[in-house]
Amino acid sequence: MNAHLVWDWNGTLFNDFEAVVGATNASFAELGLPPVTAERYRELYCIPVPLFYERLLGRRPSDEEWTVMDAGFHRHYWTLAEGCGLAEGAAELLAARQAMGATQSLCSLAPHQELMPFVAAHGISGHFQRIDGRTGPASEGKAGQMARHLAALEGLDGRPVVVIGDALDDAAAAAHVGAFAVLYTGGSHSRATLESVGVPVVDSLAEAVRLAERIAS
Repeated sequence: MNAHLVWDWNGTLFNDFEAVVGATNASFAELGLPPVTAERYRELYCIPVPLFYERLLGRRPSDEEWTVMDAGFHRHYWTLAEGCGLAEGAAELLAARQAMGATQSLCSLAPHQELMPFVAAHGISGHFQRIDGRTGPASEGKAGQMARHLAALEGLDGRPVVVIGDALDDAAAAAHVGAFAVLYTGGSHSRATLESVGVPVVDSLAEAVRLAERIAS
């Protein structure tokens, strides 16, 4: 239990992929655009999101379309997310690590004010040394947020840090701060996309924790 784990929220601890696809399709429908399948979503997903939408549509959305898409997505997402739960085994893994004296924290690009009630509603807030959601513009990205998150943590004492997430930006953020990364296939990227960045890729959070401890030892 030497490693400090930094968990991602959306698509990692929080199993919200169906809500993400549903909100995307609901926002597309408002513009009369065709829906996207879950498979195609994972195949084409990338950031920034306007580029992802360009891949889906075969053209760059107009400024007016983007405004409608972005607002519509967030409006539908928070409604659909109410019906989502934690990833399989997440609560048990977090509780077990805390009981053994291991440390972990949560760093997410979800807006901080929306993130905190969701984490609390699932009864896991007390398992984290620190929880940080996004407080600045979405365009800022996760690397800078990860650096601030780790700087605010106390008691790491040079211990290895492993970021567990579901997206390429989690791996990039880990590299930015000199941490290890393990990527989980429960989110928006396909396995092939995750494997393209050269960090370990797993299909369960239990496997992610086991691998994180091994690579950080």
